[in-house]
Amino acid sequence: MDALRWIRAHLADYRSWQVWALPGWLRGFVVGVIVVDIAVVAVAAAMMPLRLHDLELFVALLACSVATVELTRRLGEGAGMAQDVYAIWELPVAILLPVAYVPLVPAARFALTQLRVRRVPPHRRAFSAAAIGISYVAAALAFHGMMHAAGGAIANPAGHALTWMLILAVSAAAQWAVNHVLVLTAIKGAVRTVSLKTVFTRESLQNDITELCVAVLVTFCVANSIIALVFAFPFVTLLQRSVRHTQLLNDARADSKTGLLNAATWDREATAEITRAVRAKTPAAVALLDLDHFKVLNDTYGHLVGDQVLKEVALTLTTMLREYDLAGRFGGEEFALLLPHTRSTDAFRIAERVRSAIAGLRIIAPGATGGERVSVTVSIGVAALDGGDTRELTDLMAVADAALYRAKGSGRDQVQMLSTTRGLSAAGGPGTGAARGETPIAFRRAVNS
Repeated sequence: MDALRWIRAHLADYRSWQVWALPGWLRGFVVGVIVVDIAVVAVAAAMMPLRLHDLELFVALLACSVATVELTRRLGEGAGMAQDVYAIWELPVAILLPVAYVPLVPAARFALTQLRVRRVPPHRRAFSAAAIGISYVAAALAFHGMMHAAGGAIANPAGHALTWMLILAVSAAAQWAVNHVLVLTAIKGAVRTVSLKTVFTRESLQNDITELCVAVLVTFCVANSIIALVFAFPFVTLLQRSVRHTQLLNDARADSKTGLLNAATWDREATAEITRAVRAKTPAAVALLDLDHFKVLNDTYGHLVGDQVLKEVALTLTTMLREYDLAGRFGGEEFALLLPHTRSTDAFRIAERVRSAIAGLRIIAPGATGGERVSVTVSIGVAALDGGDTRELTDLMAVADAALYRAKGSGRDQVQMLSTTRGLSAAGGPGTGAARGETPIAFRRAVNS
């Protein structure tokens, strides 16, 4: 009853739905995907004959999906594109049942997740369910089309095992591709600065491949006997726990507000990287970033806008840095970067690009006149460890901190760099020679280095 009252209240107050806050084309895309998914169910259901075996298999797979949601409820659901194992139950529906059944399982799963696990804006759940439903419809069409072209007997998978497994694997890959195209289009529309490398990490791809491989195996086994579900469920439960455990470990390494490494993890991994650099006599660099006048920004626009600034800065760092660079939040408005295999001149250029990108962020604070752009700048101190130096991370941090204070004392919104080996420094940003069109890396002898 509580769930029904919640649904009626939200349907009645449709003007407050967060979907209206989306950009026009993105709102149309989200609504269009949902409408297409509903239309597929309606058209396919009108032409679908009801068979007892299909209903039994559908109920069994839906029960497995519901049980997995309940397991997620106990373990918790992370934010963002969390890894899961639902394809193991949803791929068999797409392959073994009529198309009308295909979008129903993800729709039921996301509705239950919304009510039982974690509340998010309803349009996100609806869009995710529709995108996954459409992707499984694409997998079903691909599978049956390839089976027909190959002349295989779909009713007898055991007699065509090799053909089945290969075509099933291709269909699963098609589902993965269609789903990611739809979802990433929406993500890119909402956050234009998002980078694909933040989504397609090595770990996430490994998890996706594992999930699809198990889904293919379960689908093949269930096609031969529905009893296979009894033996598959404990294994899938163990796999779900493993995936969640990995996510919990990753969450323990990350700063909850920005998603970057937390201070302890960054310090530990940066120490190990600098030790390797000293041993191998390879260059490396450290950069410390401090948002200019962040307290004033919080006092002027509020802490919600301040949190948004931190997230946008973190996203900028993630987007602009290389895969093997380390970015961490040290607390408050301070960030730290470790740049392995990076000489002093390159480290300075990277820091200057980061400074320029942050200065160009378009963050709008809500207001009565339609909002006001928040000006965000950053001061950066860089310390370079050239090959052959034997200094430790603490030495680099001290030098980078001195460079950061020089940047703040010289007017902020600029980069200052000190070398730990050559007594050289460089400056860049508005008000420096680099901003006036001079050579951006003009090293000069540092008085206090």
